[in-house]
Amino acid sequence: MNTNANQTVSETQDFDRELRAQAAQMTAGLAPSAFTSAWADWAMHLALSPDKQRELQVHALQRTRDTWAFALQAWAGQPLAPTAGLDGEPDRRFEAQPWWQFPFNVYARAYQNNVALMKDATDQFGGVTDYHAQLLGFAARLLADAASPSNALATNPELLAQTQSEQGQNLMRGWEHLAEDIDRTLQGMKPAGTEAFVPGKSVAVTPGKVVFRNELIELIQYAPATKETHAEPILIVPAWIMKYYILDLSPRNSLVKYLVDQGHTVFMMSWKNPDESDRALGMEDYLRQGLFAALDAVAAIAPKRPVHAVGYCIGGTLLAIGAAALGRERDPRIGSVTMFAAQTDFSEPGELASFINPSQLAMLEATMHKKGVLESRQMGGAFTLLRAHDLLWQPIVDNYLKGQRTPMIDLMAWNADGTRMPWRMHSEYLYRLYMDNELATNRFAVGGRIARLSDITVPMFLVGTEADHVAPWKSVYKLDNLVRSDDFTFLLTAGGHNAGIVSGPVHPKRHYRIKTRRLADPHLAPQEWEEEAPLHAGSWWPAWQGWLAQHSSAKGKPPAMGAATKGYKVIEDAPGQNVLQR
Repeated sequence: MNTNANQTVSETQDFDRELRAQAAQMTAGLAPSAFTSAWADWAMHLALSPDKQRELQVHALQRTRDTWAFALQAWAGQPLAPTAGLDGEPDRRFEAQPWWQFPFNVYARAYQNNVALMKDATDQFGGVTDYHAQLLGFAARLLADAASPSNALATNPELLAQTQSEQGQNLMRGWEHLAEDIDRTLQGMKPAGTEAFVPGKSVAVTPGKVVFRNELIELIQYAPATKETHAEPILIVPAWIMKYYILDLSPRNSLVKYLVDQGHTVFMMSWKNPDESDRALGMEDYLRQGLFAALDAVAAIAPKRPVHAVGYCIGGTLLAIGAAALGRERDPRIGSVTMFAAQTDFSEPGELASFINPSQLAMLEATMHKKGVLESRQMGGAFTLLRAHDLLWQPIVDNYLKGQRTPMIDLMAWNADGTRMPWRMHSEYLYRLYMDNELATNRFAVGGRIARLSDITVPMFLVGTEADHVAPWKSVYKLDNLVRSDDFTFLLTAGGHNAGIVSGPVHPKRHYRIKTRRLADPHLAPQEWEEEAPLHAGSWWPAWQGWLAQHSSAKGKPPAMGAATKGYKVIEDAPGQNVLQR
């Protein structure tokens, strides 16, 4: 009887998942119920707020008057900047001289006023939940980015001037680019230009050997570049949503090469690109077959030496979980923890919260369950929507209307070399960490026992980036209040989630703030920290490398490549096989 009942429940769940997966294909993966609920919340409170209605009516009238007054001035024929006298921050898209001419300046002025009115209607609305307000703001930005007159040939004077001067050749090139991109997409190929960036040939070229391989990872040990190296090795845990070589791009901006050149022994984990057969792999598998397996190998190759463990993005989150579990067991193998743009407290995840709600996750989980994995293009699509102007509309204008291919660079090619994620692992990650925030609230279990971040007592170095829309720095900074490290350094650098980390050892356009906190020191709120931390010009890499050197013992002979007698023999040259998986 119970068997039949369980089978019925399973069949019902499968049917529901199939229906959600089908719906996701029609909504580009967005859950309409979440946005409908947000709109209903807003509409209900607006209906019950006559004062707010009158305020919006007044604002609408003011914006309309401004648009008409500006149009009458512009109609006179004199050049007039569409941002002149505008209430609010001007839009950089309309600063060029061609936008000063009628009627294009009127288009731009009307657009800016409409965007401001949309913002007035969704900002600071009494009674609407903060999350619904965030969803409405996100939806408003998507609509505003799509409706910009700079996106269309007929309403963009710069595009019209180029088309006239080139006699339409830019549009012909654009059609060719569009046809090529469609063909590449249908064939499952990467974007044009990525062929020049092949791991092991033009990127990921720092010399090394694969010294360990299991069902989930390869471990790369990089060859020493100096006669003597620091005793403590570095183990890097990259995110499994990306190929590891973001930290070993071209020699000029390879963090691995920089560390090796400074006399460090570096190990890198290279995650498998999972397929449908890996659907049942969970967070515990990634911890044990990933981090712990790599740590075992490093400890065998460089015995009796505490490891400088480094984690990037969700690789840093996994490292924090592992360090907490090892701290609980008083395991001494991790000597310090460094985390790049990695969250542990997900109570304020930033703009990604627009995609983190029960409705959205149920739809995403259904899609992953059907395929067994989450495809990289689905993750990329979410990140694109967060910065729709820069990552969607501007490339469309450049490639298909201007007929100009943006030159491919190593970071862009890496970004197009995505990986998949298993259904179980990603579901656990989203529900247990993002939705339930188990790690920060001492409810995340490893091996059946709670892993508490307060069990991390080793020296720590955290890096956040000012423009990070994936792991906002104020969210990253929250770890300061969760661990018991008596040597806690936080560094805030310019740039975004990726470009801020891959800055190169010399970068005149970068700056950073840095401050160390002891347990006896009072905890500072993010704003207070930012005011007190001194500002430095240049790349943050030398500051971190100096911290590593200070927390390392004397230099000596580098360890051998691998440890064949302990089961860690050299398998092949870096970059190995995992990074080449499609």
